[in-house]
Amino acid sequence: MSYARKLPGYLVNRFRGWRATHYAENKSWFRHLAQEGQHPRSMLIACCDSRVHVTAIFGADQGEFFIHRNIANLVPPYTPDGDHHGTSAAVEYAVTALKVAHLLVVGHSNCGGVRGCHDMCAGKAPELASGSSFVGNWMEILRPGYEATAEFTDPEARIAAMEKQAVRISINNLMTFPFVREAVENETLTLHGLWHDIGEGGLEAYDPETDSFASVL
Repeated sequence: MSYARKLPGYLVNRFRGWRATHYAENKSWFRHLAQEGQHPRSMLIACCDSRVHVTAIFGADQGEFFIHRNIANLVPPYTPDGDHHGTSAAVEYAVTALKVAHLLVVGHSNCGGVRGCHDMCAGKAPELASGSSFVGNWMEILRPGYEATAEFTDPEARIAAMEKQAVRISINNLMTFPFVREAVENETLTLHGLWHDIGEGGLEAYDPETDSFASVL
């Protein structure tokens, strides 16, 4: 039995439109990318959320960013245990092979993964806490962020604070990777934490010296 199906018609039409316009107008650039390989200056770790369009936010074209997306834009701590680690593999490749100069963790408002972590930690999502949930196990990375926001009595305010905790925790976890720490200490790599407000179109940057986020505008 085959599980594959034909590509939906609307995607076929969009591809044809892209090929007839954007690709046709930039054919030499695409061929250059194919022949010369990728040389991105930055890696972006963003959420899988379909509303977070990181290339559009920064007006980026093909070849500019090495992008990895996962639930709630989290980076786990360095764990060389021989298991499968997609995010860690992407970070390793970006830093050691592509030698990116900047690594950005991009959080965002109204994050469903962060809300799920909040509910799991609060005992309101037993399906995530069951131990068999891939999402629940992944969101354990953010549990320290739940604990760090205990002063918030309003659940919505706490979830919003946890979105930025996800960025902090990911930045700290990045520094547990030996090759990341070495590159940062050698000043060949800089780490950046960002939080994007989807509805308002805002962008805030994390300042480690003040442990706070401020608008980039």
